[in-house]
Amino acid sequence: MKLITAIVKPHRLDEVKTALRELGVHGLTVTEASGYGRQRGHTEVYRGAEYQVDLVPKVRIEVVVEDADAEPVLEAVVKAARTGKIGDGKVWAMPVETVVRVRTGERGPDAL
Repeated sequence: MKLITAIVKPHRLDEVKTALRELGVHGLTVTEASGYGRQRGHTEVYRGAEYQVDLVPKVRIEVVVEDADAEPVLEAVVKAARTGKIGDGKVWAMPVETVVRVRTGERGPDAL
């Protein structure tokens, strides 16, 4: 099993959720996040004063999938999240050793 983690722009969340639903992904976790990459934030003006926004708002999406589904899920997230502009985000996959459904005690693929 693999844990797919994506950090994307908040306004792309609905597109990513739709893409995952179309692939049959039944569950996901979404967390508000903030950070920066190469863009290093940006400058804004509020009431005439200029200030630096160092941390850009993002969302973190996490899904656990079977090994065979990892690459299609990764590609779907990348395609759905892409705007072609700086700050689109990152997606990565990590191995998962064990998954347990708390309610039933099911383990492994049955717990997904």
